[in-house]
Parts: sequence; C-alpha cells; structure tokens
Amino acid sequence: MSSSKTLKTSEHAAQSVRVTLRRSPIGTPERHRLVLRGLGLRHIRQTVVHPDTPQVRGLIQKVGYLLEVGKP
Repeated sequence: MSSSKTLKTSEHAAQSVRVTLRRSPIGTPERHRLVLRGLGLRHIRQTVVHPDTPQVRGLIQKVGYLLEVGKP
C-alpha cells in the first residue's frame, strides 16, 4: 500500500508550473502585491517553480495580467 502512496506523491511532484513576473506591480492594488509575494516573486523577470495545485492556480489567476505562466 505504501508503494501506491509514494507513486501518487511522485506524480504530483512531477506536475509543476513555471511563473515569471513580466510587469511591474507598481500601481496595482496592495492585495495583488501580497499575492506576488506569496508566489515568491519580487523582481521583474524573476522565475519561480510551484506545484500545480488549485491554490497556486488561484493565486496565478488573481494576478495573471502581470505574469507569464508555462511548464518547467
């Protein structure tokens, strides 16, 4: 049973999303800047990799107009 559990976690770990900050957050609402901080983005052209989960997708959707999203 533990082998199937590790298989599921390894499949989940393989699914990830690459997020790059493309536009400046200057002039955006404070909540959007906090979302960018939550994603780990501080500088323009900075790229981070996150697991592809509904929570991360929700953050990306909130500030998608500032980001470029792709596969790693």
